[in-house]
Amino acid sequence: MVIAVPTEIKSNENRVALTPAGALELSKRGHKVYIQKGAGVNSGFSDKAYEAAGAEILPAIEDCYAAAGMIIKVKEPIEKEYKLIKKDQLVFTYFHFASSKPLTHAMIESGAVCLAYETVELPDRTLPLLVPMSEVAGRMAVQEGAKYLEKPMTGKGILLGGVPGVQPAKVLIIGGGVVGTQAAKMAAGLGAQVTIMDVNLNRLRYLADVMPANVQTMYSNELNIRQLIKYHDLIIGAVLIPGAKAPHLITRDMLSTMHEGTVLVDVAVDQGGCFETTKPTTHADPIYTIDGVVHYSVANMPGAVPYTSTIALTNATLPYAIKLAEHGWVDACKADDALKLGLNVVKGKVVYKSVAEAFGLDYTPVDDVL
Repeated sequence: MVIAVPTEIKSNENRVALTPAGALELSKRGHKVYIQKGAGVNSGFSDKAYEAAGAEILPAIEDCYAAAGMIIKVKEPIEKEYKLIKKDQLVFTYFHFASSKPLTHAMIESGAVCLAYETVELPDRTLPLLVPMSEVAGRMAVQEGAKYLEKPMTGKGILLGGVPGVQPAKVLIIGGGVVGTQAAKMAAGLGAQVTIMDVNLNRLRYLADVMPANVQTMYSNELNIRQLIKYHDLIIGAVLIPGAKAPHLITRDMLSTMHEGTVLVDVAVDQGGCFETTKPTTHADPIYTIDGVVHYSVANMPGAVPYTSTIALTNATLPYAIKLAEHGWVDACKADDALKLGLNVVKGKVVYKSVAEAFGLDYTPVDDVL
């Protein structure tokens, strides 16, 4: 198969979809691998490293899309890329369709096969291609939240871990999945007082067993959320419903009950955000303030640590990329139910139910296109 990796062109997206090690694994199996010139530089990987791994460098993004049967990316295509995607071309990347109607319609019109990292799902309901970036984002949520709690950053002026004689910051994490767990570990390690919320009691029991003493659990419902946000300094939204739009668990009216300088970090922004006042921001302009409450909602948080993120992502995606390259998307998805769940839009048809429901589109069962 001919595979191409274009340079990511979303604002301040420094990751690349494939490391030289990944390119070597594909090329040694007889697949042609193209890398756009400079695609890996911001992640710490030179064009020479890719060439040494058997890849060929192409000068422009247009060349990558024109040459390839499979495009491997990190982030969803943006408007400049829509017209470059060819009919029947396989695009393997994070799409987060439910949060973007224009993207969904553009991919339907393209006639491409859109296989989304975030909905590849194992029988135990884990999301193997979302986990590594969720781990990065969960840890970064605390790192960024601590920064924006500083007074020069318009926060309360609170040190996350406090000092002897001064209480540490209070951190509320809504969602006890991968993001929430990683965020709780980081916040607790820095000495904060942490509360983690979820609707799954079994998950809360597990977290109560494994977390340190400065982390407590609370069942997530509206009343509890309304009570807790009044006195927490950093609030992290870590809710995920695979393939679907995130629910708004903190509404606009709740902001008035928070102290000025409270920081909200919405890791669910890719899926529309779990705060009603969330709007996507960028690393260049990461925050905005509403009612004195600081909002951080960068839609590609792991892009700020591209070396770590790129290696972690390739570690997870490469086995699936090899299956797709070796067998073609139809046979690969027939043989692997987890990979089949990654199919969202196939040749003009929406085959992932949550995406169809998000925009009132016709839904086609995925087996009908295989």
